[in-house]
Amino acid sequence: MSMTRSSLVSVAALALALAGCGGGSSSDTGGGSVDSVTIGSIHPLSGPLAGVGTLMDKAAKMAAEDINAKGGIKSLDGAKLKVESGDSKGTPEGGQSEAQRLTRSGAVALVGTYQSDVTQNVASVAERSKVPLVIDVAVDDAILQQGYKYSFRVQPDATGMGTSGADALVALSEQGGSPIKSVSYIHIEGAFGDSVFAAFKKQAEAKGITVAKEVTYSGANFNDASTQVSEAAAAKPDAIVVTGYYPDSLLVAKSIAAFKPDIKAVYGIANGGFDDDAFPKDAGSAGEGLLSANYHYDATSDAVKDIRSRFEQNYKSPMQTAGMLSYQAVQVIAQALEDSGSDDPTELRDAIAKVNVDNPLLAFDGPISFDDTGQNENATVIVMQIQGDTVEQVYPKDFETAKLVFPAVPGQS
Repeated sequence: MSMTRSSLVSVAALALALAGCGGGSSSDTGGGSVDSVTIGSIHPLSGPLAGVGTLMDKAAKMAAEDINAKGGIKSLDGAKLKVESGDSKGTPEGGQSEAQRLTRSGAVALVGTYQSDVTQNVASVAERSKVPLVIDVAVDDAILQQGYKYSFRVQPDATGMGTSGADALVALSEQGGSPIKSVSYIHIEGAFGDSVFAAFKKQAEAKGITVAKEVTYSGANFNDASTQVSEAAAAKPDAIVVTGYYPDSLLVAKSIAAFKPDIKAVYGIANGGFDDDAFPKDAGSAGEGLLSANYHYDATSDAVKDIRSRFEQNYKSPMQTAGMLSYQAVQVIAQALEDSGSDDPTELRDAIAKVNVDNPLLAFDGPISFDDTGQNENATVIVMQIQGDTVEQVYPKDFETAKLVFPAVPGQS
C-alpha cells in the first residue's frame, strides 16, 4: 500500500515522539527530572552459590528501599532507586550476559558479583559500556589491574588480604604464646584462591613462616576433602590455612576435625565459610575455635546492628558480611548520585572516583575512598573466631567482641 507525503511526515513525527519516551538518563534526554534510577545487581542466584548470591541480591534491594524511604536521591528531585536482579548462574559467561542485558536496558551502575572469575567478565562489560561497577565481593587483584576506569572495589584485594592475613597470624600466635613456624595451605583453584595464596606465601615467608605444603582442589563437584586434608597434615605444619567458599570450607573443616592432625590452629583467609554466622551450627564441634582473617561487618556498630536486625526480620535469614557489602555498594552509588546530581553513567563514574563514605558498615578504619585503580584505600581484614555458637571478632582490639583463644584446634577442644 502506498503512503502520501503527509502520511510519511506523520509517521516520522510519531517515531520522534516515541524515541523521546525511550530509556536513558536525564542527561541523555537533555536534562530535566528523573523519576527513578536503575542499578543492576549481578550475583549467583542459581547453582551451588545461590544461597549467598540471593542474600546479596536481597541486601542490595534493601539498601535501595532504605534510601527511598528517606526521600530518594535528593539532588535528583527525590528520584527513587530501583535494583534489577541478574543471575550470573555462578559462571563468567552468565555474568557477562547479564551485565550486557542490564546495561542495555538502562542500568546506570552495577554491583556484584561474589566470584572473581565472574567479576572479571562483568568489569570488562562495564568498561566497554561505560557504566560503573562497584564490586561488593571479588578479591582477585587482576580485576583492577587492567587499567579500567569504571570498576571500583569496596573490599580488600587479594594482596591486601593475603598480606594482612599473614601479618595477623604472626601477631595472634605470638599473642597466644605459641608462635606459628610452618603452615599447609588448602585453597580452591582459580583466580580467587591462587591470588590470595600467592600474597600470603610471599608475606608469610618474609615473616619467617614456611609454607610446607600447598594443596589445591577444584570447586566443581567437590564433595570430599579427606584427600586434601591428609596431604596438608602429612607436612606436619603448625597450622592449616584455608581459602575457599562456604560448601567446600565446611567439608575441609569437618575433615580436619575427623583427621585430628597435630596442629595449633585452622586459619581461614578470605574464607567464605569460617566467619559466616551459619557456620557454627553447620560445622558443630568441627567449627569450634576456627580462626578467619577476612573483611567483616562491624559488629560494634549500632547502624550495622539495626540493618542486620531488620534484614533478618524481613527475610527470615541472618545478614552475612557478603550481604552487608552489597548493601554498602548501593550506598556508595547513592552517595555518588547525590554528589553528582546526575544519573548519567559517565558523570556517576567520576563522582564514585571522588566519593568519601564516612562511617563504613565494614570493620575498616577510615572512610571508603578509591585510589586511581578503583581500590578502596582503607579496606582491611580483621580476625574472627568461632566460640560456641557465635562468630566473635578477636583482632585487632578496636573491633574486639571477645578475647582470642589460642592455640585452638577444632574437634579437639
